[in-house]
Amino acid sequence: MFAVMSPISAYQRTGVETGVESANPHKLILMLFEGAQQALANAKLHIRHNEIAQKGLMISKAIMIIDHGLKASLDMNAGGDIAPKLFSLYEYMTHRLLTANLKNDIEIINEVNGLLSQLHEAWESIDDNNITKLMPQTTAN
Repeated sequence: MFAVMSPISAYQRTGVETGVESANPHKLILMLFEGAQQALANAKLHIRHNEIAQKGLMISKAIMIIDHGLKASLDMNAGGDIAPKLFSLYEYMTHRLLTANLKNDIEIINEVNGLLSQLHEAWESIDDNNITKLMPQTTAN
């Protein structure tokens, strides 16, 4: 079967894909923070409406963003003292979200969302030109 996407969903997906394609590394990290925070906001709504499967999907999405996006973007060689600390913080967040998922615990979700918000604000305050010097460089083959 083919999934039918609503026009609004298609528009939103196209907007996100276009944003990702045109974003610099600094903006991509900001988008990861925003995506994780949005997933957690949705998870809380699903908990309140007793929609357990959807809650699990949203928490899993946030975990994937943290684990495979934010944590994977760390450069342990060039990141100085902060990279291992952020790695540990991201590990903590994913473990807390696993607990929140098992217990349907909105307070844990709020805790992780608060940490993400603080990191997002700090990342926003960094100048784009300076951050591209800190990010790992990829080379095209």
